[in-house]
Amino acid sequence: MDRLIYTAMTGAKHTLEQQATTSHNLANATTTGFREQIDQFRAVPVQGAILPTRAFVVDSTTGSNFASGAIQHTGRELDVAIQGEGWLAVQAADGSEAYTRNGSLKMDENGLLLTRDGLSVQSDSGPLSIPPGRNLAVAVDGTISQLPDGSQPTGLTTIGRLKLVNPPAADLVRGDDGLFRLKSGEPAAADPGVSLISGALETSNVNVVDAMVNMISLARQFDMQIKLLERAESNDSKASQLLAAN
Repeated sequence: MDRLIYTAMTGAKHTLEQQATTSHNLANATTTGFREQIDQFRAVPVQGAILPTRAFVVDSTTGSNFASGAIQHTGRELDVAIQGEGWLAVQAADGSEAYTRNGSLKMDENGLLLTRDGLSVQSDSGPLSIPPGRNLAVAVDGTISQLPDGSQPTGLTTIGRLKLVNPPAADLVRGDDGLFRLKSGEPAAADPGVSLISGALETSNVNVVDAMVNMISLARQFDMQIKLLERAESNDSKASQLLAAN
């Protein structure tokens, strides 16, 4: 009886939490560069429990799906998509270095290169500032070149190079802001092997059909766990009646 009650009770609670994760993934199905969050259930014994049958079911985030999304060509000069593995380094709101696959960039009024969320994009030597000019181009290795105002058509000037990193996926952790960081908290080293596609963006890697099927499955699991609790209550009531009759 203990095992049934504890497992069904906590299973129902954490099924709702996993449903929230699935809903979050679905909500970001069109978010550029989004990485699907992966959850799973695990059994955890109750600390200090009198009976060994008492165990909780807990929903835990095991990581993220790092599979690449589809590449969509936009033709916009400040759109970049990472080809294969790798990350674009940005400065998070707390000042730490973080990583994203969202390559939809913009410039502020001072020429500072930012993400769509207003985070400073990092180069090999810090924040990247773009001077006034035209014909901005981003090379495969992240090098940014531009034709300054008043220059000849052949006078392309190298402004800087985007910091591209490729740490092991096992060393990355997703923050509450949706950005990834190293578990150690240290900045990752630049990786010259990471390549970009200019004028393109990477879509989310969330499979909408799979997420919808998962939502239906979780809803059925919740109903089953509630029925188990009702069955446990019914069994307890009948057992009490039998004991009272004796």
